[in-house]
Amino acid sequence: LNEQLLTWPADFTVHPKLLRQLEKRRGALTEPYGIDWGHAEALAFASLLVEGSPIRFTGQDVGRGTFSHRHLMLHDAHTGAKFAPVQALPGASAPMEIYNSPLSELAAIGFEYGYATAAPEALVVWEAQFGDFVNGAQVMIDQFLASSLSKWGVTSRLTLLLPHGYEGQGPEHSSGRVERFLQSAAEGNIRVVNCSTSGQYFHVLRRQAKWPVRRPLIVMTPKSLLRSTAASCSLADLASGQFATVIDDPAPHEGGATARTLLLCTGKVYYDLVEENAKLEEGARRPIARIEQLYPFPEQKVRELVARYPSLSEVIWVQEEPRNMGAWTFIEPRLRGLLPVGVTLRYVGRPERASPAEGYNAAHKAEQARIVGEALG
Repeated sequence: LNEQLLTWPADFTVHPKLLRQLEKRRGALTEPYGIDWGHAEALAFASLLVEGSPIRFTGQDVGRGTFSHRHLMLHDAHTGAKFAPVQALPGASAPMEIYNSPLSELAAIGFEYGYATAAPEALVVWEAQFGDFVNGAQVMIDQFLASSLSKWGVTSRLTLLLPHGYEGQGPEHSSGRVERFLQSAAEGNIRVVNCSTSGQYFHVLRRQAKWPVRRPLIVMTPKSLLRSTAASCSLADLASGQFATVIDDPAPHEGGATARTLLLCTGKVYYDLVEENAKLEEGARRPIARIEQLYPFPEQKVRELVARYPSLSEVIWVQEEPRNMGAWTFIEPRLRGLLPVGVTLRYVGRPERASPAEGYNAAHKAEQARIVGEALG
């Protein structure tokens, strides 16, 4: 499949700069952390197509990818002709549609919702240019996507990809408003995930297409992590395993048995914490775990996670978003309900705010540093 995704007609001229980027994917399968986000996505789509799962992929610049990380649709550098290797897989037994949608979230999501309910066998995916833009479709989300199962018994596999993460790009390019989806999450109506690795993303896409229990899926996708080695994966990660709703610290500090503080988070802030945690002396480092699936909340997996740290005195929830946004208001009562007696729960993140993020990069950096520093003690 990887080789087929890197094959095009002999008379088709891929742009030289893009060609170098794509050629890296040939050797990526043999590297420990060689498969980045766009690469894992392409392999997920390709594997589903040869297994007979139809895919419809639309959104605001999905052919290329807003951050030039995808390039499912290629353009001839001389003629402008289009060619998508993923649509020409020799062994594919299902079709894939790729369309750049208009910059009207209300119209686009409304159409894709209708398509997904009418074609239950298809994986229908819509991607926002930035996750913030999904608020333009809030009526569709409230009236249809979140409540249609309860109101009419109607559901679908409609999947929303919302680039989310605080990188100093301002209030309109930071937050996919995960709190709004969590507020409307009830009765098993939707799924909300925040994948932190390309391997996790690969598995959640395949799970969404294959799971007999159809539900809309909301994915908070990254921006700065799209080409990050730390967030990339190996071929073994894709070829085995499954989507993990909770990921423990890969090497629990102090053996886990004597750790007094456990940091819990979701998404990109994990890498900010890990980077600074590694600079501390070994005895001062704190274990950092990730909740990858926010809803349905993986209560049993979180219980098992906490049980691996018998000496805990506190759990700290760390997030980039303001206190009245992000996952905190959803997570807080659920975590309190399962922590052992004597273990306290504390919040570290931005204070309550009316706007999702700072408007100045310097202010953003100062606030990120404060959050990470406070979390690490």
